[in-house]
Amino acid sequence: MTFDLTPEQDQLRDAVRALGRRYGHGYFVEKAKSGEHTTELWAEAGRLGYLGVNIPTEYGGGGGGITDLAIVCEELAAAGCPLLLLVVSPAIAATVLNRHGTEEQRKRHLPGLADGSQKIVFAITEPEAGSNFHRLGTVARRDGNGWLLSGRKCYISGVDEAGHVLVVARTEDSSTGKLKPALFLVPTDAAGLTRSKLDMEIVSPENQFLLYLDDVRLPADALLGESLDAGLPALFAGLNPERITVAAMGAGTGRYAIERASEYTATRTVWGGRTIGSHQGVSHPLAHAAVQVELARLMIQKAATLYDAGRDLEAGVAGNMAKYAAGEAAALAVDTAVQVLGGAGMTTEYGVATLLGAVRAGRIAPVSREMILNFVAQHVLGQDKSY
Repeated sequence: MTFDLTPEQDQLRDAVRALGRRYGHGYFVEKAKSGEHTTELWAEAGRLGYLGVNIPTEYGGGGGGITDLAIVCEELAAAGCPLLLLVVSPAIAATVLNRHGTEEQRKRHLPGLADGSQKIVFAITEPEAGSNFHRLGTVARRDGNGWLLSGRKCYISGVDEAGHVLVVARTEDSSTGKLKPALFLVPTDAAGLTRSKLDMEIVSPENQFLLYLDDVRLPADALLGESLDAGLPALFAGLNPERITVAAMGAGTGRYAIERASEYTATRTVWGGRTIGSHQGVSHPLAHAAVQVELARLMIQKAATLYDAGRDLEAGVAGNMAKYAAGEAAALAVDTAVQVLGGAGMTTEYGVATLLGAVRAGRIAPVSREMILNFVAQHVLGQDKSY
């Protein structure tokens, strides 16, 4: 057993860290508060090959795995730039396309995802069903050689930045008459597809949307994969990379908050000239948060290693645990950083309170902490299903 990265992964971590720090949290917040996107950072990350590290070389990527993409997510977040679309586009969409798309779909989309010139976002969540694909109300029905999609989606990230949205719908199985999931590549400018921006209490350059699909007409090749049978495995293919990279982003955010707080508490002096960090009431909470972040990082590394080894079932358990651990650790780290900085912690200048909304959301999405506990209770501890 080794906890060491390969030399190439060490170089990747150092290079991404340097890129992130060159932009920094100030850049991230400025873009978010002005209603802009981190276009420059995304473009440079793509140009340097960081967005496509997990995409095969034949499609312009780096040929690595989710371990490599998790490094990119974590290090940008550790520099104060947690980019949600890293999870949505390279982790979910690129993985699903690479594993279950047709060769034509891979050739058409993966090179652009690798160099950052293309973004594909993901739409599963619905107002009534949440992310329970068994109860999705978005339905696809055949229309000649093509398809018609109708339904609603909510909390869909980055639609205004993307050329396509990967929509999870349900289709009727002609042999059984039952509905089963299928994925469709829908252009964001398709007729019948409209969107409404959601106002969120999160400082983020990436926006959330409600989507409305009103008989969106699609050609036959908009269906992901060779047939409807690709739908369910394709859907599951994106879940583990999603959880692992969200966890990595949370761990990086936790590291960033602890670093900012530690710098402050090691130099801030009161009460006779002693630094406030010399008081255990300040240093112990920071140390506790640092321990929790490091434990989460270990589980992220385990989950990513299992996933890249093709051990999907084990990666599913570890990925859920990693996401739970990182969500809790990030929320603790940011809250602790705000507390030890006192009033300064609530200012934009010190750059920690700006992350409160994001880390709180990390305990809810893309799967809530409660649903992860349900999963662990049922699949690890052998308890009866509770929902």
